[in-house]
Amino acid sequence: MTSQQRNTVPGLRFEHLGAAEARARRDTIEGIYRGAYVEEIESGAAFADPAAFMTRFDAYTAPGRAGEFALILAVVDDHPVGQAWGWPLPANTAWWGGLDLDGADDTDEFTTEDGTRTFALSEIMVRSELTGRGIARALHDELLGSRTEQRATLLVRPANTRAYQTYLRWSWYRVGTLRPSWPDAPQFDVLIHDLVR
Repeated sequence: MTSQQRNTVPGLRFEHLGAAEARARRDTIEGIYRGAYVEEIESGAAFADPAAFMTRFDAYTAPGRAGEFALILAVVDDHPVGQAWGWPLPANTAWWGGLDLDGADDTDEFTTEDGTRTFALSEIMVRSELTGRGIARALHDELLGSRTEQRATLLVRPANTRAYQTYLRWSWYRVGTLRPSWPDAPQFDVLIHDLVR
């Protein structure tokens, strides 16, 4: 069963964008973010500020740095309602900086990247009025379904229990904690999802 068959939203379709195409749809990307993170934005947290979010987006999609950036837009009745994006971690990645692994895992071995080992799922979001209808799962499956890496990773706030429990149901598991180097970034739990089929 494909993610398109599993979703409960009639007319849901996907658009696949690379970095340059995503940059060209910058206003759409910000609009989805504003519709998905209403409470966080209203909280006044600096990390959640739309300008800070778009600064991160611009860095991820910058020419010469974007690599294999992949973005999936979820569209219903010609209206973008959700998005997910990520990229394979290159050998020189800073993604794992500050990682505190659980247990006695070998951090050096765990964080060794070559561009084919780990896909970083950086963002997944759906406009708040459409949550709970299968769109996030459909985006997740659409983005990861054709990946050839061994594993995927994402960062989730421990207090975001709804998202956290959802990821666990989708076969993600916790391996440690990490605070990204972005200004005002909170500490996240690091989750892994095995992609080897």
